[in-house]
Amino acid sequence: MNSSTTPVAELDGLVLADVLRAGIYRLFEKTDHINKINVFPVPDGDTGTNMSMTLSAVLGALDRQPEPHAGSLLVRAADAALDGARGNSGAILAQFLLGLGDGAGHLARVGVNEFVTAVTNGANYARDAMSQPREGTLLTVLREFALAAQAQQSVAVDFRSLFVGSLGRVRTALEQTRGQLEELRAANVVDAGALGFVEVLEGMTRFLDTGEMATTVAPVHAGEEVMIGSAAPSADQDFRFCTECLVAAPAEQSIDLRQLRETLAPLGASLVVSGSTRKARIHVHVDEPDDVFRIAGSFGTVSAQKADDMRMQQSAAHHQATRRIAVTTDSGADLPEEIIERLGIHVVPARIHFGNRSYLDKVSMTPAEFYRELLVNPEHPKTSQPPPGDFRRTFEFLASHYQGIVSINLTSRHSGTYNAAVTAGQRVSSEGKPVTVIDSLNASTGEGLIVLAAAEAAARGADMATVEQVAREAAKRTRTFALLRDVRFGVRGGRVPAIVGKIARWLRLTVILRTYPDGRVAAGGGLFGPHRLRERFAKFIVKNMSFDADSERLRVLIGCGLTPADGHFVAAELERRLPAGSIESIVFTEMGPAIGVHGGPETILVALQPIPRG
Repeated sequence: MNSSTTPVAELDGLVLADVLRAGIYRLFEKTDHINKINVFPVPDGDTGTNMSMTLSAVLGALDRQPEPHAGSLLVRAADAALDGARGNSGAILAQFLLGLGDGAGHLARVGVNEFVTAVTNGANYARDAMSQPREGTLLTVLREFALAAQAQQSVAVDFRSLFVGSLGRVRTALEQTRGQLEELRAANVVDAGALGFVEVLEGMTRFLDTGEMATTVAPVHAGEEVMIGSAAPSADQDFRFCTECLVAAPAEQSIDLRQLRETLAPLGASLVVSGSTRKARIHVHVDEPDDVFRIAGSFGTVSAQKADDMRMQQSAAHHQATRRIAVTTDSGADLPEEIIERLGIHVVPARIHFGNRSYLDKVSMTPAEFYRELLVNPEHPKTSQPPPGDFRRTFEFLASHYQGIVSINLTSRHSGTYNAAVTAGQRVSSEGKPVTVIDSLNASTGEGLIVLAAAEAAARGADMATVEQVAREAAKRTRTFALLRDVRFGVRGGRVPAIVGKIARWLRLTVILRTYPDGRVAAGGGLFGPHRLRERFAKFIVKNMSFDADSERLRVLIGCGLTPADGHFVAAELERRLPAGSIESIVFTEMGPAIGVHGGPETILVALQPIPRG
């Protein structure tokens, strides 16, 4: 198509899909810059990523199969945006598209007048989705686009003239956002979400004017533009988690969007409830994500839970220039919260399922809450790996702020987590910033020690190759041991055959799991009788952990469920049994469900990592 010579007075689904693609590709080109000017509502540098992820879902729907019916295409795009929406800006965009679809969904071909009506509808939908709409944001340019299109309606003879004639007013409105909010005035930037939408319009206009389609078909991460402003507190920074989920209405019922919005409003800030009476997406900034998921569950079936730590995102967006490489892991790695925050480690949560209730590991359910529920819930929990999309969202965000990413994940012998990270990493690596995914060959505290070694190297300013090498060497050296004091949990979860459980109880055998160099986590021994288990466990570890005491020292990480005193007892036993000066450090942490789901709240986990003396 070359619309400079072929005016388009009506859009069918095929041409409309190309117009939308052109706008999305343009946004992809600007992803990093949009991230770098993101200071409102929170200066966490992810607006470009969120808008790109949202419109990537739309792009996938457009590319799935040709759709000649324009209205059906808009409905398809809106549904994909709702499913894939990320962040405040993504939820607003999804609602705008929903308004377009509702306004023109019945039309096989959309003319200028019908399109203007649909855009006005979309702008109104977007504003209605907000609990507290603010001027100087994406909402402002959506409204100005609708008003500009209305003003052009009587003179625009085709879509080219409509877009070209409207764009000037929209650009002016974008520039005016620079002075409409205090955060934007202080940083002297336009609103990032508003800019993202204008870039989409720029791409659509260029296509309608010249027929040119950008070649960028995925978000680009290139260059080293500095993040604007600082991580100075804003109103929304009273809350830690950017929380999102989908709610599907029960059969033969509907969702009252207003009631849902009013019920959620007291929990936090930046609330957007987009969607329809059949399916709604919730976005809100809160401290307790599970409160959001619990309320959402009273309105329908909850899925696609997400809770991004905005404190960690701000740290990443404004990290010191000396830190070039980001280190990520999954929540199967057990490390103290203080270490995770101090070293800026980004954690992608696994899912925990108790019957029909799902939780984000260590976000909407803490380890202590998990073990208390494990003791009383007749439904034995299941854990599931983070989906590739969760890794991709984290990698996309970090790619805007670091030179590269090293992700260290749960042993691939027992989980698909590593493969999910690899899938996401390959996609993001192709966009300009390298992502290396490393199999920890470990779990829990052992995985945590490997992540710790890599994060310390990154904090020292090491390059990609060095951080990767440190992580791989640590994975080879680290060993993890687990004392399963109650085999019943393993039997309930199906990992331990019932007959084995009976034999173990009959023999009074306490099973010891351990990791092996090939990444297996398997039985490595057992202790007969119930007496002095902690002492004998420490003795077993010392006997089975080989290291050179003359040239190496041991870094030890101990995890427990509801019995932390047991961990301290084992630590004292290790210090007593090992040669003097053998232990460089002993750190204690809460044990997550990765192994605890099979061993119960009295499981004791010990990971040891030899490090050179000096």
